[in-house]
Amino acid sequence: MKKIAAALIGIPLVAAALLIVVPARATSDDDTAALYNTKCKMCHGATAEKKMDKTKADDVLIQIVLDGKAAEKPPNMPAFKDKGLTADQAKALVGYMKSLK
Repeated sequence: MKKIAAALIGIPLVAAALLIVVPARATSDDDTAALYNTKCKMCHGATAEKKMDKTKADDVLIQIVLDGKAAEKPPNMPAFKDKGLTADQAKALVGYMKSLK
């Protein structure tokens, strides 16, 4: 009985240790491409040629992705942080968009 109790106590400790030791999964290229195709492509085009100044610094573009931006004419760029996008995902998106040709 003591062995079973010890095993039951040990299971949550092992699970907690795994959560601490295993790093969060990085955004893969496939994840970023899928995100772009579902959330961005309709406004920015297949090669991100529309409504994006690729000469701007990455930090500026990342903030625009996260905070949104009012356009000269609609549609406006929505604030994707309000939709659950993380800073790492925004950074990956900006890099992906700049790489499209």
